[in-house]
Amino acid sequence: MTTQMLQSIDTDRSIDALNTLLRGELSAVETYEQALVKFEDEIPQELRDCLRSHRTRTERLTERIIEMRGVPAEGSGMWGAFARLIEGGAKMLGRAPTVAALEEGEDHGLELYEDCLHELDMESVRLVAGELQFEQRATHAMIRELKNRMY
Repeated sequence: MTTQMLQSIDTDRSIDALNTLLRGELSAVETYEQALVKFEDEIPQELRDCLRSHRTRTERLTERIIEMRGVPAEGSGMWGAFARLIEGGAKMLGRAPTVAALEEGEDHGLELYEDCLHELDMESVRLVAGELQFEQRATHAMIRELKNRMY
């Protein structure tokens, strides 16, 4: 294989991994938007902050994919359907189970970021490890703290 072919494979693999992360973030945005409805009368600031963080991450991932001449995912795919199922069940049970479901989503997000790192080019690793993973850990911690206060 030529160097150009290897670079193309690496770029394609990075774009695929970034799109996996993007679908996860789109799923998180959908889930938080649904959760806000459950808390419509008194929305905890943590939910607003987490939603804002996930939206920002979708923008950063989209920008990076476009920089690499890739096509950003437009929907959350399978993870979005799963998140809607989990969230739908939690919404029927109340606020605390909704926050517990959000924490499960944040757990999944942590794993997803870790799993995708080895598939990324160096510039994308800098973005993901230097910025996005930090934000993922922060939203995870916020939701865990909110859940602990509710139980």
